[in-house]
Amino acid sequence: MPKEISKVTKINLIGGETRPGPKLSSAGINIANFCKEFNAATINRKGEVVPTIITAYTDKSFTFKVKKTTVSQLLFKAANISKGSPNIKQTKVGKVTEKQIEEIAEYKLDELNCFTVEKAISIISAIAHNIGLDIVKENSNSNKNSVEKKLQ
Repeated sequence: MPKEISKVTKINLIGGETRPGPKLSSAGINIANFCKEFNAATINRKGEVVPTIITAYTDKSFTFKVKKTTVSQLLFKAANISKGSPNIKQTKVGKVTEKQIEEIAEYKLDELNCFTVEKAISIISAIAHNIGLDIVKENSNSNKNSVEKKLQ
């Protein structure tokens, strides 16, 4: 007979470094055991924000599913920034290349609400725009650098 589910919680945790706290207390699980298992499962993603789905059962046991890093975190990493723009119309906080957008789209394709890489690229590009990132072509950036070097 299957266990009865008492609660399903979606939560973002820090990989390999999760500690007991108020975020986890609402999940209705044995927090110390969860932290131990979660940290062991995410040691290779230490320091990253890890989306997690925790299923708690009535007997206080639990299961969890670790998902891929969020699109915004991948974009922050690609652009080498820590947060998005407070006003995307006036302030751009960084740049990402089309190649980086494509790599993120391929990585996240199975978790996005689409079936093709082209649609995934469109979604990732929209998120990048909403964060305040400019999307540049790889060649235009290298040409710009070479032009700047010639002018100096």
